[in-house]
Amino acid sequence: MNLGPPRTLNHGVVPGKEETIVQPRRSTPSTMTPRILNFFPVPVEEECLSEDKRRRGLCMNTYECRIQQGKSHGSCALGFGVCCIFTTSCGGEVINNLTYVISPGFPDLIERPMNCSVIIRGIEQPVSQLRLDFVHFNIGQPDRRTGVCAEDVMEIRNGNNSFQLCGWNSGQHVYMDIAEGETILDFRLPSTLQSRMWEMSIVQLPFEQRAPAGCLQYFEMPRGTIRTLNYLPNGRYLAGQDHLICVRQEQGMCSISYAPCTPNSFRIGPSRNMGSSGSDSMEVEGSGTGPMESGQNSGSRCRDRVLIPCDFEEFITPGNNGAGICDMEHCGTSLCPRNELEESGNCRVETSATPFRIRVAFGPGEEAGSSPEDYLGMCLMYEQQPCMA
Repeated sequence: MNLGPPRTLNHGVVPGKEETIVQPRRSTPSTMTPRILNFFPVPVEEECLSEDKRRRGLCMNTYECRIQQGKSHGSCALGFGVCCIFTTSCGGEVINNLTYVISPGFPDLIERPMNCSVIIRGIEQPVSQLRLDFVHFNIGQPDRRTGVCAEDVMEIRNGNNSFQLCGWNSGQHVYMDIAEGETILDFRLPSTLQSRMWEMSIVQLPFEQRAPAGCLQYFEMPRGTIRTLNYLPNGRYLAGQDHLICVRQEQGMCSISYAPCTPNSFRIGPSRNMGSSGSDSMEVEGSGTGPMESGQNSGSRCRDRVLIPCDFEEFITPGNNGAGICDMEHCGTSLCPRNELEESGNCRVETSATPFRIRVAFGPGEEAGSSPEDYLGMCLMYEQQPCMA
């Protein structure tokens, strides 16, 4: 009788054959790899808020938070993760996409000379920009007469890109393009007469999340407040600034309006009711037709100014002496020309030119020869307006 080929049995043997035993496969020592048993789901590293709602963090499991040198501040991911907050200070490094850089001993004040550096290392995914949000930022003021950061200064450098800041900038933010390699954040604080403190979040952004090209600041709400850097009632705007302040256009919105936060919150140079010799002038406030820029033989462009695009750019007549339909340059002590003030005396500038943006163009630091109160900067409220049916 033909019994066919031998079969493997769990017990017993095939008649006339030796027993065939199947052994479980085992890894040899050279192929064995260590494994970490993780009993918690790994939350995607999304942003979360700390228990006290003060800082943003990354949601991850406790083990990952600890090995990355973060600190747990409350739970997230339905209790399976923790809100991990990362901080660093002088001599430290930024090694993930959301870290707070704080002054030594924060929130205590620094009242001694010091230098402080932090290295920002790019994360694995390609990084296109940095966004710095200044929760607290208070270092020495610029020279009151020139606007130059002559003593205290914060500088951020990456390759050929560099940006400097000083003064009081709590609540402000900036974007900075970066290339490959390390980015260095430097504080140079030589004076003993200043009290300083800073707390800033640094976010590393991939290309799809970057702000539009050229925008130092980018606002993503339909309404809000725009302030020049170091805007204070007794401050001084920074010299040598040339950048864009941009607002993301919301769906269904076709124009945007700007108005001063208070009657005295637009101070970009002296009043243009007075000529450079101090005599009365026929020029109107807010029109960009004030005292001539230093070094010019003709024309009437202000040395420091802000530019708001007009609705019809083919009719723009910046800084001329004629009656242009739209002049996008604004300086002096009023955002609006006198003949464009509302009946209540309020000032409001509206434009449908897109993209929504303001250019800040402040000249180099020079002795102004006029009252420091004329160089406070600007605080504007903006609001997007719906399209007309």
